[in-house]
Amino acid sequence: MEAKVLGYFGHYPGATQSDLSRHSGRDKAQLARLITALRERGLLQGEADAADRRNTRLSLTDAGRAIQAAAQREAEILNAQAVRGISGEQQQALLALLLQVKQNLDKPD
Repeated sequence: MEAKVLGYFGHYPGATQSDLSRHSGRDKAQLARLITALRERGLLQGEADAADRRNTRLSLTDAGRAIQAAAQREAEILNAQAVRGISGEQQQALLALLLQVKQNLDKPD
């Protein structure tokens, strides 16, 4: 989950914990603990929102960017390994099927 949080703030610097909660669907309390731990480790930094000082705008530190970049490289290697020997057409079909599975799981009963 840490890599996902770092990835999110890498893509959306200045986003808030609430933004992350809406994006991920995760519980705010769980994310608060995770964000606190990442800030304590020097991977995330926060700045009070100029318009609403109750909100903290979060972004990656240099160390956070380095870790996020390394995680991204590893993900790219893993993704390439996962689809090795699968044609582009097969990859598209697989993606369509996985998206359908995700939609099925996201639908409320």
